[in-house]
Amino acid sequence: MGNAALEGLEDSNTLNTEVKSQLRGEVLFIRALTYFYLVNLFGDVPFATSTNYEENRILSRMPVSEVYEHITMDLIEAKALLGANYISGERTRANSSAVSALLSRIYLNTDQWNAAEMEASTVINNTSLYNLEPEVANEFLKESTSAILQFKPKTEGGNTEEAITFIFESGPPPLVSLDPQLIEEMEVGDKRQEFWIGEVTDGNATWYYPNKYKYNTNTGASMEYSIVFRLAEQYLIRAEARARLNNLLGALEDINAIRNRAGLINTIATTQNEILEAILQERYHELFSEFGHRWFDLRRFGLANEILAPIKPGWKPTDVLLPLPENELLMNPNLTPQNPGY
Repeated sequence: MGNAALEGLEDSNTLNTEVKSQLRGEVLFIRALTYFYLVNLFGDVPFATSTNYEENRILSRMPVSEVYEHITMDLIEAKALLGANYISGERTRANSSAVSALLSRIYLNTDQWNAAEMEASTVINNTSLYNLEPEVANEFLKESTSAILQFKPKTEGGNTEEAITFIFESGPPPLVSLDPQLIEEMEVGDKRQEFWIGEVTDGNATWYYPNKYKYNTNTGASMEYSIVFRLAEQYLIRAEARARLNNLLGALEDINAIRNRAGLINTIATTQNEILEAILQERYHELFSEFGHRWFDLRRFGLANEILAPIKPGWKPTDVLLPLPENELLMNPNLTPQNPGY
């Protein structure tokens, strides 16, 4: 769909240059975001850049490193095309800060620490648009000053799919619930436990659910939009990049900004390894149930097998990647071999 949009923009004789540039930047951003998730879920994947089905049906898988290069090229072009301001009154379409937010994530995943720090700083330092919400209770309201990019509900008065999926009122939960270990590991006084985690009990057992988004029905006027990128992640990305670069004071400054906002004292971590461990834990407590952050973090830190093997029956080390869909393999034999373990 993205490639079709890009080709349509190129061929259009009615859209002016300004509109073409805006739309091209947005489509490139969306293509890059899509491939970020594809490459993290499936590993090597083909990177299609056209709608030519004869070419696309025989594409081979591209190494992860090359996919990241294509993603980065898309984002660099998108950043040059998109302005700093939002083109509407809401944060629902990509601007240059949304591009920087994704670039910082890409650079973190590819061990480009200086670039990750620079892109995260670009967003953090834009205080005219972005600030950490002083109260965690307001973090996920649609007016949040921490939001960089949001998905708007498809109907007026609707809210988020997250709230519809996660919130339950009786146990056992119908779909999913939080691992009690998350709650047990949170420090006393952590406001995120108070405001972002809901609890249900039947008198014998207790279950927990993500309560970041609180409105799971139509509220007349929408109260919450699904946040794709928010400022706290940028602080944690910069903290990790700085720690990897041995700028430990800078890393501590960023992680403590997140901890202090949550009502916690400064971290006691001092060494590089301790700070990296503290950042991973802080990401767990700050970003849980948001767009797969915890899963990707465990893979990135090489901890997926260690953490998941004891708690997931049938877990295998090869489960860090999903299997390629069988119908795709049948249509295009160049996608073989299947990911290991399947």
